[in-house]
Amino acid sequence: MKKNPENLKYASTHEWAALEDGQLVRVGITDFAQSELGDIVFIGFPEVGRSVTAREQLAVVESVKTASDLYSPVSGTVVEINETLVDAPEQVNDDAFATWLFCIKADDTTELEQLMSAEAYQAMIDE
Repeated sequence: MKKNPENLKYASTHEWAALEDGQLVRVGITDFAQSELGDIVFIGFPEVGRSVTAREQLAVVESVKTASDLYSPVSGTVVEINETLVDAPEQVNDDAFATWLFCIKADDTTELEQLMSAEAYQAMIDE
């Protein structure tokens, strides 16, 4: 399993978040999550322009084994989805930390402080 990058923040629901360009938060799922899910076959993306609150369910990842809800790490507006994954969702299995799913323009980036560090996330999944 890949090491959790130190520059990301982690939710207990296995999403990672990367703050870019001031208010833009890029979101994906962790390597642990993709390995638990197995082969990903579909991603149900949020609608661009949708307003979300932190910890709100906004997308779904389906694999050959199960489906898993994804939650927003911050409050804001969905501004972009990763279109390449519509036809090739399995890219998440290839490199979960390099494959973002959607971007949110955050209302308040300090909400990211509520998320875990790489070390804290690793401790959680090791339990």
